[in-house]
Amino acid sequence: MIRFALICEHEHEFEGWFRSNDDFDIQKKRGFVDCPTCGSHKVQKALMAPAVSTARKQETIALAMGEAQKQALAQLKAMAEKVRENADYVGDKFAEEARKIHFGESDARGIYGEATLDEAKSLAEDGVEFMPIPVFPDDRN
Repeated sequence: MIRFALICEHEHEFEGWFRSNDDFDIQKKRGFVDCPTCGSHKVQKALMAPAVSTARKQETIALAMGEAQKQALAQLKAMAEKVRENADYVGDKFAEEARKIHFGESDARGIYGEATLDEAKSLAEDGVEFMPIPVFPDDRN
């Protein structure tokens, strides 16, 4: 993932995370990138200082959110909770179980668990439908 410093036409500065530079360009072209302050779709990359690691311990990173961001985050949390409530947890056997279900070797059911990036790529290449579920800090108890 790449973090870009972004700025809208009204000079509101914010950050966005993207898989690549091309991913940013595609999302911007499709109108998926907008300013969280004013909603403007006229957004461009701003100059950004490189990240420099220091010897001191980093504190928890906080996200300043407006009401729209708080509502979106609450909806994401609710969606992730509902998925977990209505699916079987299979742990690190996710890729194996998803493939078995896809090819009819196991009964069709909702599952969730963990998969490596290579396992996820392999599942996608095999045509297995899946999606990542966001994990929030308070989910890791």
